Amino acid sequence: MQASQKPQPSGGIHKLYRQPTAKVEQYYSPYHVVNNNSNDTSSPGTQLSYQTQNEQFFTLDSLPDADYVIYDSPPAVSVVSSNWSPFSPQCSNSYISDQHHSSDNTYGSPLSGCSVVDGGNELKNVLREMANNLLGPDSDIDEDSSCSFNGEVSKPSKWSRVVEIASSLDMKELLLACAEVVSDADFSAAEVLMNVLEQRVSVSGEPMQRLSAYMLEGLRARLFSSGSIIYKKLKCKEPTSSELISYMQVLYHIVPYYKFAYTSANVVIDEAMRNENKIHIIDFQIAQGSQWMFLMHNLARRPGGPPFVHITGVDDSQSAHARGGGLQLVGERLAKVAESYGVPFEFHAAAIAGSEVQLENLRIRHGEALTVNFPYVLHHMPDESVSTANHRDRLLRLVKSLSPKIVTLVEQESNTNTSAFFPRFRETMDYYTAMFESIDAARPRDDKQRISAEEHCLARDVVNIIACEGADRVERHELFGKWSMRLRMAGFTQCPLSPSVSEAINDVLKEFSPNYRLAESNGALYLGWKNRALATSSAWR
Repeated sequence: MQASQKPQPSGGIHKLYRQPTAKVEQYYSPYHVVNNNSNDTSSPGTQLSYQTQNEQFFTLDSLPDADYVIYDSPPAVSVVSSNWSPFSPQCSNSYISDQHHSSDNTYGSPLSGCSVVDGGNELKNVLREMANNLLGPDSDIDEDSSCSFNGEVSKPSKWSRVVEIASSLDMKELLLACAEVVSDADFSAAEVLMNVLEQRVSVSGEPMQRLSAYMLEGLRARLFSSGSIIYKKLKCKEPTSSELISYMQVLYHIVPYYKFAYTSANVVIDEAMRNENKIHIIDFQIAQGSQWMFLMHNLARRPGGPPFVHITGVDDSQSAHARGGGLQLVGERLAKVAESYGVPFEFHAAAIAGSEVQLENLRIRHGEALTVNFPYVLHHMPDESVSTANHRDRLLRLVKSLSPKIVTLVEQESNTNTSAFFPRFRETMDYYTAMFESIDAARPRDDKQRISAEEHCLARDVVNIIACEGADRVERHELFGKWSMRLRMAGFTQCPLSPSVSEAINDVLKEFSPNYRLAESNGALYLGWKNRALATSSAWR
């Protein structure tokens, strides 16, 4: 889907982002997107009104039936040869709410419930609910017991009844039961449930069938303690750079998560830098640099001429792989676009992982108004639950010390950083259900490009979230309430978003299903699918 080419009236800043020139489209290759999923049973949150688009769309029921291929999963290593996900480049652990949350911390979603994992008795409540639903109200499950694997079984498996009725469970019930069995390390019950799952999953089936294929692989990897091994082996099976960029472009065109990040941040930056003659942008996920092509297109139209633009691009090895080369390619591409628009330009390559960035890597100069961009990247930084170094908060403090004029943050609205395995599993299932449903609304189920994009850009994240722990789990999302708390503790103040930001996003969403919803809460803009919030955008200084 290309951006609208209809003439746009002047007067609204958001209009300028809706008609990128052919030059921008020529160079554009998106790099990352957000992981999303949900169902309508997610935990309750703040209710807000939202806006939808009045246009026809495919629903799951209206799509034609398609024969599907059963996803045959060989033993642990059979996870699709997927690459780092553009929606969320690494893995996540559910955040169980602390007992000392500040009052301004909102963990609920304005789209009726970004999934929230409450501390305390949540897991036991889930077990009790599963016991009632799966085993009957009279079942007596010892929630604190665990199976013994010392050569003898001290008592029958508490999952015997679940195994017996496995074939009658629906997909979500079966996945949840399988996750509990894996958590208990009950190998016999897990084998039975996984065999039932394998007969139902399909990479070309309904959204839940497709997601279940990858969640099954994550469960298998976790059961055999091979999550880290599988995750690393997948890097050896990465597609070529041209193939990977192609998969990402598919996602860019069929779901709005890239555009939500780029457009919202660009409008905020443009407004904040309106009176500045020298601008320094530090992008902690530079990727292809495409976001800044759109911004320069707008800066070139400034009355009196464009400002000088200095961009520092932070890189990592996976970004280089997707580009098919190092940061010099990004600099060359951006320089050509800047020259074509008459924008004075300089590029600095910071070839270092974001979590390792130090002041000397950033080339801060006196007289340049500084903006820092965090697009779906901060959740990759290990925090205090992973390392005493706590790079997540260290980086925020470093950025604050630079006195930036504006900082833009776009993150997945998911609760997967620090909670135990089972709540994290439920959150992952909810979040990615919404993501897979949103993709399903845009492409037929037998569409090969869609299948490849999901396999190469989403599956590895799912496996990492479910199967990995500690430093090996690199996808660690947090809800906006927790990000807000971290930023405030680092000394930042939140900046209200102007109406131009939501206007620009609403203009973008006209290209997509009306099931995408936009809401504003706590000073942030939320993008959701149906009633599940998937991403947030906010501004800080």
